[in-house]
Amino acid sequence: MESLTLVALIVIGAYILKSRDQRQRIALLGSHLGNYQIEKLMENLTEGYLRCLGEDDPARREQIWALLDSTEEKLSAQFDSFAAEFSRLDESEARVSKFPVAIPYVHRLFPGASFDLRKAFAIHARGISDVMKNGAGRSPKAKAFTLSAELFLMQHTCHWFCKSKTVASARMLARHKTSYQQVLDAVSPQTRNAYRELTGQ
Repeated sequence: MESLTLVALIVIGAYILKSRDQRQRIALLGSHLGNYQIEKLMENLTEGYLRCLGEDDPARREQIWALLDSTEEKLSAQFDSFAAEFSRLDESEARVSKFPVAIPYVHRLFPGASFDLRKAFAIHARGISDVMKNGAGRSPKAKAFTLSAELFLMQHTCHWFCKSKTVASARMLARHKTSYQQVLDAVSPQTRNAYRELTGQ
């Protein structure tokens, strides 16, 4: 009976620590993201892409693509600023555990099993900017597909930092009907290679 009580206390204690750690992470990220309209611009882009792809009139479709170019530029500029601001944080505040499930403060016990969120955001900023500028000469449809993947991967990284990789992947599947691996395969090769090297995925 005493051993069961001890196990129960350990489980409760771990849950409390995990909840506290996650609240701190959500507050930290939210305090920086709150200065920008990144999420709103992402929604506008996603809705715009769907509207454009469903448009039968070529002239109207071109008009919508042109409007979306402006939204892409705003989003890229805002994320560049956000990544630069976030890079000024101390590394100890920006470690992300590579373990698939949330273990409270594990990044402090095993720093080698974590990665630097500041570096991840720098990768995302470059990826979003490069696809937006379209130096690869993608068609509007291909550009929209790749940029969407870049944005979904960035969103996955945010959820990974706040919760865990497993929760982030489940949220992406529920929200976008897309798996983590599908998104990773769909981003630009430069983003994919840099992200895999950083996260060890």
